[in-house]
Amino acid sequence: MPSNDEAQVLSQWSQELARALQILDLEVAQELVLDLARKSADSVIHAAAPVTAFMVGYAAGLEAGKGSLGSGVSPALATNRAAEVAFKLCSDWAEGNGWEPTDQS
Repeated sequence: MPSNDEAQVLSQWSQELARALQILDLEVAQELVLDLARKSADSVIHAAAPVTAFMVGYAAGLEAGKGSLGSGVSPALATNRAAEVAFKLCSDWAEGNGWEPTDQS
């Protein structure tokens, strides 16, 4: 968990980045993203943290209707669904299990 000062800086940074990227209505579940990044770094390797955060965000955007596969669910729900998948995979990796093939793999 970031300190109060770090949380404030992170919030300011997120708001500034959202303005720069022209996604003004974006609400970031910062604690969820930080937890996911921490879990993926601990379960896989440190470099997995930013890659995981990016991929979860991308998948959530697609599901929320921001891309070609969109289902129109709320961004918060889409983020939670994508994060659940990533958390599960992190746990599997930490236990030495890894990915099991599906119809999409």
